[in-house]
Amino acid sequence: MKDSDILVRMREGDESALEYLYQKYYRMMIKLVTSNSGTEYEAKDIYQEALIVLWQKAVSDNLVLTSKLSTYLYSICQNLWRKELDRKSRLSSESHDSTEYMDHDRDERGRIIRECIGQLGETCQKVLTYYYFDGMSMSDIADRLNFSSTNTAKTKKYKCKKRLDQLVKSIYKASDFLD
Repeated sequence: MKDSDILVRMREGDESALEYLYQKYYRMMIKLVTSNSGTEYEAKDIYQEALIVLWQKAVSDNLVLTSKLSTYLYSICQNLWRKELDRKSRLSSESHDSTEYMDHDRDERGRIIRECIGQLGETCQKVLTYYYFDGMSMSDIADRLNFSSTNTAKTKKYKCKKRLDQLVKSIYKASDFLD
């Protein structure tokens, strides 16, 4: 399939184009992250995010492709992975006061997250709860919720998590979490 055909199909909302890309470049994107201090799990997450960025740009007609699609996708993954490494670096350099404080903070954050998940639609509630609290795989979630594929479940999880992040940020400020 040509890059131009893939983009046309994506603009038309054809998820099979996304599926095709996922399969075609999977190994390349996994290798990018795992060869740069990442795990396969992190690599899958980064690749998923990259595909969603590509999808959103294609659908919004905001994509001007000046290279091969694989090169463009690779650069998205590379940028996302660099951001993740920077984030991990900042987190590891921060010190936490005490275990008691961390436990209280984790419990409070969990309460807030559960409260905000409850304000999302039923499908988002199920997807996020199954994934984050029940530890279900994307494949199991896709089966349980009758999604057409695992990638559809991943895309839904990404969109729901983004909606959850926006909701939390709209209700709470960073200062609510800091003493």
